[in-house]
Amino acid sequence: MQDSRPIAPFRPVPKTGVIYVMTEAARAGYTPTDPAWANLGQGAPETGPLAGAPARIQSVDLTHDDHEYAPVDGLPELRDAVAALYNARYRVGKASQYTRDNVAISPGGRSALTRLVATLGRSNVGHFLPDYTAYEELLGAFGTFVSIPITLSPDRQYQFSPNQLENEILDRGLSAVLLSNPCNPTGRLIHDDRLRGWVATARELACTLIFDEFYAHYAYVGDGLTVSAAEMVDDVDRDPVVIVDGLTKNWRYPGWRVCWTVGPREIIDKVGSAGSFLDGGCARPMQKASVPLLARDVADAEAAAIQRTFRHKRQLLLEGLEDLGIIVDASPQGGFYCWGDLSRLPPGLDTGMGLFRRALDHKVIVVPGEFFDINPGRRRRPERPGRFQRFARFSFGPSVDTLERGLEGLRRAIG
Repeated sequence: MQDSRPIAPFRPVPKTGVIYVMTEAARAGYTPTDPAWANLGQGAPETGPLAGAPARIQSVDLTHDDHEYAPVDGLPELRDAVAALYNARYRVGKASQYTRDNVAISPGGRSALTRLVATLGRSNVGHFLPDYTAYEELLGAFGTFVSIPITLSPDRQYQFSPNQLENEILDRGLSAVLLSNPCNPTGRLIHDDRLRGWVATARELACTLIFDEFYAHYAYVGDGLTVSAAEMVDDVDRDPVVIVDGLTKNWRYPGWRVCWTVGPREIIDKVGSAGSFLDGGCARPMQKASVPLLARDVADAEAAAIQRTFRHKRQLLLEGLEDLGIIVDASPQGGFYCWGDLSRLPPGLDTGMGLFRRALDHKVIVVPGEFFDINPGRRRRPERPGRFQRFARFSFGPSVDTLERGLEGLRRAIG
């Protein structure tokens, strides 16, 4: 009889939410090019032309030198472009300005976050529930720190005040806090005075805030076109604020795998060192092609086009889910997801996994909410019921046609 034990010394690594549902969908016959399917589990935005957006890049010119390795911390010209964009958007008139020394380039968001986490020493690190599924393995991979969950309440629209943050930092002895802003999956957005209060609290208590700002162009409230903690920083080299962003969502180039980390020089130097053994750096051709996209006029035109298009899709999905009896406690203020409460659906469909399985029969993909109840290191007992089992995440990242097809499929699935 064949031995089914894993090959030592490797441990099983679970698939994150989107990867799991896409694997299961493929088993049910899904292919990305099949027009009968609607992927409402999609974790990336539509990548085609949008009205008013800059023309999509269709080719990249290379020289002989472009086939060489790039520096682990990124091409200097791209780091300069990132720093210049943040200064132009968020730091006009401020004495402290970002430079290339405040920027590191990495091959994708997960890589950037992994670099950061690899540099954390013995400490307590806070994270929120619900939040991005990939944080689960990320926060449990290195074992050099203790991750501590902070639960957000739908009764408060998943918001969290600076006073609450202060209490968590002091009561739990937090040295760092990781969060997505806008939040994946709830669409909560920390902005304006609330965001200013968060940064002030972190500054006063010397607690590093790690902002995953991959959805910063998808902001539907607030005073500015885009939202970033960079606006609230006093001294770019002293304030404990680190920002991760990239082309994946905000420029709609997920396949390029170009990301950046912005923060104090001391942290950026450590991030570059971590990249030297974790990933080796980002591909030189894609970095070179990225530089023009960081020009202020290009970036702002892309953000404005995204908001015009995605506001419409947000409304379409919100109204469609309401018609189906799916409750969205808080209309998303940012990002391109609706966090749906399924408790009013018929038995068997009133859990995220139940709806996911039934929806596959009707060629629709959604993401069960339990994947966002992130549990680093599996420290919480698995037999306890999860707090988000009756939720699912629905994406309005795809095209309008896909959204309409997906809502019709869900209507048939719910019956």
